[in-house]
Order: sequence, then structure tokens, then C-alpha cells
Amino acid sequence: MCGIAGLAGPDAARHQTTVWAMGMSQSHRGPDGTLQTVSADGRAVLAMNTLLIVAPSAQPGPYLDAASGLLLAFNGEIYNFRQQAAAWGIPLADRETDAHLVLRAWAKLGTACLDGLDGMFALALYDPRAGEAGRLFLARDRLGEKPLYWRLDGGRLAFASEVTTLTGYGMAPLVVRPEMLAIETPVGVETPFQGVQLLAPASLLSFDLASGSLEHTTWWHLEGREPWESDYEPALARFSVVLAEQIPLRAPSGDFALLLSGGLDSSVLAYLMRPPVCVTVRYRGQDRLDESRIATAIARDVGAELAVVEPDAADFTTVLPHMVNALDYPMGNAAVFSEYMAYRAVADRGIKVVVGGLGPDEFLMGYVRQALVLFGPQAVLDAGMEAYRPLAAPTRLGHCWSGGWRPADGSTAPACRP
Repeated sequence: MCGIAGLAGPDAARHQTTVWAMGMSQSHRGPDGTLQTVSADGRAVLAMNTLLIVAPSAQPGPYLDAASGLLLAFNGEIYNFRQQAAAWGIPLADRETDAHLVLRAWAKLGTACLDGLDGMFALALYDPRAGEAGRLFLARDRLGEKPLYWRLDGGRLAFASEVTTLTGYGMAPLVVRPEMLAIETPVGVETPFQGVQLLAPASLLSFDLASGSLEHTTWWHLEGREPWESDYEPALARFSVVLAEQIPLRAPSGDFALLLSGGLDSSVLAYLMRPPVCVTVRYRGQDRLDESRIATAIARDVGAELAVVEPDAADFTTVLPHMVNALDYPMGNAAVFSEYMAYRAVADRGIKVVVGGLGPDEFLMGYVRQALVLFGPQAVLDAGMEAYRPLAAPTRLGHCWSGGWRPADGSTAPACRP
């Protein structure tokens, strides 16, 4: 998982104890150690919680480029780092990782190196050469898979992977934002803590230490992607090829587990990643929600050990305080308890890396709400999903898609009946 934290400002070196406390508050993110480094000019202090996955024998961060003075704290993984190292002519030793590539690529190419990185990441890089007194850069991956929070206070910029880390840096009164009352979590860049913001996906934040000014830019634009112009069959073929090519590249090289439900997302990951261990969660007496039979079949197909976790009310009562403590702020997600219990089962097996599916269900239209739109409410209710009757009301999703799409498996879609 890893984590980063730090502070940049004219007197940053005087606040090493504060940054150390910030880093230690996130120490659970880095079981391979928490370290901090002060820049040569004393204007930046960076901390990093390290989890070594790509190269288990690598040196933990932060990382310093002696020639340029660049200092990097890095959270994430760059899947194509060896290919990009070769393309950019950047040598990497055996024990060096994707973080070393990012550091040297930044020294060579500047912010333009972000375009060549295929991965999930949040980074903080201090460049003493930029501006009159150096600049701190914060950057986040294209879709914001890795978190990064920041706050500006007294001519200093502080950042961290967890928002509660920054609440320990200074006063941050709670703010109940309207969306929290509706969906139980803030959206956009605002947080429930005044003065603390989430860096937006694909964003680059530059902090000039001389003037104390900030510059926000977006280094990648989703809306700039060209739409796929094709009929259904070629689009399906292209989508299948992309999945088959890209997902195995993201499979961890060492031991890992997969959170496996009976849904499309984790099932696709199971067949393409071939995990050694799969974990699924079921609840006694909740047969309608029990997907363990499907998970058992998939685990058998891919040759994986299947761990079935069966939490009960006593478990919920026991772990609730720990769950609340682990969450930075409320999350409107009913799966939090199930995920917590699954992660605990993985940790009990001594496994550090867990893969979970988020997104393919949306791409493959695997949710009931999508079936309501594609096939109509009556088709869903006739299939026995009576619990979705409130959502099938005409004022909800009770209208039909007329695009003539059909399921990816080639079967005939039911007629759309309101």
C-alpha cells in the first residue's frame, strides 16, 4: 500500500519532529518501515511508509537523486517501469524499483514524464532547482486510485496519504457537507475537515516556496480520449483484447490474494490473473446474497485455494470500533464490513497483497440497476429480484434503453417491457 507525508516551506527542517509524527500515524501503510529525509537545503521534509512489492530487497524511500538534489516520496506502482526505463535510456540496477525510474525520469524530463507512466500512484517531489527557492510538486494518477491530501498553512504546504494525518498537523474543524447527508461521503476535492483538500485525479500541484503560490494543472484529460467508433462486435473484440493484455500486467509478481465474489469484476480478474488464493464472504441465512457457490466454481477453475469467511453479529460488534478508526471519514458503502473481514483473513495467512475488482461491473453492465434500464423493470422482477421493485418504479429507473444492445455472451436479450 505505502504512504507518503511531508512538509515544504522556508523553515521545513525545523519541523522534522512534526513530519515524523505524521509519518508514524500512517505506519500501518508501510510494514517494511517508515523513514524520512530532509532536503539538502532544509526546505522540504518527506516521509514514506514503505511496502516492498516490486523488489522485496529494495531500499525503502524516500529517494534522493544526488546529482540533481531531487527528493521523492512515492506511493503506488508503475506497471511499465522497465519498458519506460529502456525507452528513456534510464539505467536501473537489480534492486531498484519503479520509484527510482520516476525520480530519474523527472530529473531528465520534468513533469512530462507523467505521460509515460502506466500505473496507480501518488507522489511528492521536491525540486530545489525550480524557482528561486525550490518547488514541491504533488501528482496523482489518471483516475485517482491512490489518495493524496494537502493543506496550506503559514507559508508551508503539508501533504499526506490519509486525511486524518493532516488533522494532526494543525486545527481542522469538522464541516458537514450536504452530500454527506445524502450519500454518506463527500465528493470532489473537499473533505469533512476545513482547510484540507483531496488532490483531484490526474492533477499536478506546484508549490513555489519563494512566493508561497500554488499552481494547479491537469496533466491528463479523460474527456480528451477519442470515442470508439464501431459496431458492437468489433467493440466487444477490442474490449476483450485490452482486458486480456492489461490485467495480467497488473498481477503481483509474488504471493497475493483476490477478493472473489460471484460478480463480473472479480471473476474476470480471477481468470486473467490466476491468483493462488481467493477469499469470499457469505452470511448465514442470507441465501439470496450468497455467491460462494459461484466463487467455489471459479476458484476450482483457476486452481486457487478458496477461503470462505462467515462473519456474524458478534464479529460486527467486535470490529466496528476498528473499522471506524481505520476510516478517514464516513463511507456510504455497505461492503466495508465484508471487505474488512476478508482483509483480516488474508492478513492471517501472512499475505501482503490483495487484489479487488472495482470497475468491470460498470463496463460489463453487471448490476441490476443496469438490467433495469437495458431490459426493463418487468424482466428484472420476473427473474425473481422482487427486492428491486422500489427501484423499478417509473419515477426511478423505470425506462428502457432502445439501443438494441445484447449481453456479451451472445445470448438473446429479453424484450424491454416497462
